[in-house]
Amino acid sequence: MKKETAASGTETETGTGARAGIDPSGPALARIRALPSWQLNRASARGRRLVGEALAREGLRMPHHAVLSAVSDLGPVAQAELGRTTGFDPKDMVGILNDLQAAGLVTREPDPADRRKNAISLTDEGGRRLVRLAERGDEANEELLGALTPGERERFLELLRKVAEG
Repeated sequence: MKKETAASGTETETGTGARAGIDPSGPALARIRALPSWQLNRASARGRRLVGEALAREGLRMPHHAVLSAVSDLGPVAQAELGRTTGFDPKDMVGILNDLQAAGLVTREPDPADRRKNAISLTDEGGRRLVRLAERGDEANEELLGALTPGERERFLELLRKVAEG
C-alpha cells in the first residue's frame, strides 16, 4: 500500500479500495460489499436470475439459448464444432442437444461431407423459439438496467466492456 498525506496532515493508505471510495478502516463486511468485484458479482447474479427466469417461461435454460443461437449463426454445424464455439464440454453438449432435439428445435443428422460426424441444424420451430427467447432475454435485460437512463445505460455498457476486456 502507498501512503499519502492529506491536506489535513493525516497520513492514509491508498490502494484499490481507497481509490474505489472504500474506507479501509471501516467494518470488514462493509468493505467487501463496497468492492467493485462484489458489486459486479451481484449484478451478474441478478442478470443471470432474470434471464434464467425469462427463458424458463419458454421451457429452456441459458445453455439451450446459447446453443440455439450458435446453430442459427453457423447453419448446419458439426456437433464438435458447436461444442468448441460455445465452450460447452462434449458431455454437456450431448445433453443440451438431446433436450433441443426432443423439443423439435434442432435436428441431428449425419454430415453429408463426413458421415462420421453429426450435423446440427435449426428447425423452423427452433427459429421461431429463438426469436421468442431473444425477446424474453431483451425484456430481462430491460428489467436489469431499468434504473438507468438511456445515457447511463450506454455509458455503463461502455465501461463494463472496458473492465471485462482489461
